[in-house]
Amino acid sequence: MKTKTMSGKRRAVVLAAALVLNIAALAPAAAASYDQGASDSEIRIGHTTAYSGPVSAFGVGGRTLQAFFRMVNDAGGINGRKVTIISLDDGYSPPKALEQTRRLVESDGVLAIFGVSGSPTNAATQKYLNNLGVPQILIATGAARFNDPKAFPWTMPFWPSYELEQRTYVDYILKVKPDAKIGVLYANDDYGKDHLNGVKTALAAHPGAKATIVAAEPYETTDATVDSPIIKLKSAGADVLISGTTPKFAAQAIRKVHDLNWQPMQFVANASSSIANVMIPAGVDNSVGVITAGFLKSVGDPATDGDADVRAYFDFMKKWNTQESPLDFYAAVAYVNANMLKRMLEACGDDLTRKNLMKQVANIHDVHLPLHLPKVLLKTTPDDFAAFKALQLQKFDGKKWVNVD
Repeated sequence: MKTKTMSGKRRAVVLAAALVLNIAALAPAAAASYDQGASDSEIRIGHTTAYSGPVSAFGVGGRTLQAFFRMVNDAGGINGRKVTIISLDDGYSPPKALEQTRRLVESDGVLAIFGVSGSPTNAATQKYLNNLGVPQILIATGAARFNDPKAFPWTMPFWPSYELEQRTYVDYILKVKPDAKIGVLYANDDYGKDHLNGVKTALAAHPGAKATIVAAEPYETTDATVDSPIIKLKSAGADVLISGTTPKFAAQAIRKVHDLNWQPMQFVANASSSIANVMIPAGVDNSVGVITAGFLKSVGDPATDGDADVRAYFDFMKKWNTQESPLDFYAAVAYVNANMLKRMLEACGDDLTRKNLMKQVANIHDVHLPLHLPKVLLKTTPDDFAAFKALQLQKFDGKKWVNVD
């Protein structure tokens, strides 16, 4: 019986195919790429905040951030890697913030600096981090200087810009009180001055408006109280008060306004809209009617009890962050911002380089995070790192923040 044999041409094709398969089987998978602070097993992230000093209320955010990534690590980490959060006290002091940031970068070897609260503290480290090419990302400040990708390509803010916030207030003021006499209380630092400039810019956009700034009074974060500037603003005849303040001083301002029997329309910066740290210390009855420009769901509102995001947040706080109140504004903000960091690190995949991390934060497309209000969609581009494009006016009713149409 005659046996059929494979033709030479066909045999060559089969052998070539087998060779390709063997080579593919032996070839290693694409190698992971790492910069300092990242490896096959770990991602190290640096963070500073005020665990002490005049704005120690911010410390809640640092503790919540660490708790969030304990939860993430318990579930397997990010793409199989443990996330180590190294969080240090900066006391809301620019020199201390720089000192602690140097330690995080040069001694602790972190991949990036994340979520630092405060304009003065971030300003103190911005040039240092950009000169080294270390990402300064998702920082909790809306000052204009931090959204400048051309001059500072390694810095990305993650708070509604103060210009956007003040424009939201001014647009509302012109609608309901077109001849308003505005008084501005502001911190004498980058944070407060940006709020004041935001009010001026918003008014300048309406050249025919009758509303004017009749007085602007600064305070120092080392001051004991803001009683004196509040008295001056009342004496100037202001019937609208805008507070570009940190929490302690926001509470003092609300209480002093009440003590003076002054009844201006009051606006408080959303960074100081914590019910636990501002409204309650000021007196909830004194705080009724205060307005802010919010971006978070009201987690203490019974109307949100059935919301899946709110339930997940309360479950997280109950299991992983029991020492903090889930009603604390800074806990909620930290939880949301930590979710964003988790997204960015997941998007990096096995390319955990600083350059790729910045690529991710510069290309956010219509992201809606847990606890964000429905109208808040985040978007960035390589030319615009300011992720927030809209805010929701809210008024305090003595128990919670309610939306203002």
